[in-house]
Amino acid sequence: MARLAAEAGAGAFIQVSAIGASARSRSAYARSKGAGEAAVRGAFPKATIVRPSIVFGPDDEFFNRFAALARVSPVLPVFGHGLTNAGATRFQPVFAGDIAEAVCRILEDPAARGETYELGGPAVHTFREIMEMVAAYTGRKRFFVPVPFALALLQATFLQMLPNPLLTRDQVRLLEIDNVAADGAKGLADLGVAPTPVETVVPGYLARFRKAGAQAA
Repeated sequence: MARLAAEAGAGAFIQVSAIGASARSRSAYARSKGAGEAAVRGAFPKATIVRPSIVFGPDDEFFNRFAALARVSPVLPVFGHGLTNAGATRFQPVFAGDIAEAVCRILEDPAARGETYELGGPAVHTFREIMEMVAAYTGRKRFFVPVPFALALLQATFLQMLPNPLLTRDQVRLLEIDNVAADGAKGLADLGVAPTPVETVVPGYLARFRKAGAQAA
């Protein structure tokens, strides 16, 4: 697509990648994102790269996945460093609507050509904090169980064989690494976009999980 855009004389090209994209990552997902960035820049040198953190919105595959798990399971996993936040993997969830607004502003700004933006929300959360949000927004009291990464990798070896796997080994590798915007990286603020907090959007679309199992709270 980048090659065809360049041949057609397009003035701008935006590649939506992901925070953590790197050819040296242990994760195949992150390596593929890094390869995508390199290919795009090779074909369209002035392409703009957008790297979001975990994306949230009504049809996201993160909050919805764990809300569905909370509906059927009395426990929620806390991957990595157990029940404390010390040394825990950090995330900076960003609203899908803010990413769309950022893309629109990049298209309108010639100064954004060739730049890389790392897009994160207004707050950084640990995995445990996110699980606490899921439990609260779905109206369920759940136990939080620490799952060391070594055990998570073992579990994922079998879970990834399911038709719709709850967890894969590659996802575990991603969970081992902070998913936050790098210090000094350009982000939403540089594009004039005010980041949307998780608390103003996620409770609304996770309400369906509360209603579906209100008696289980």
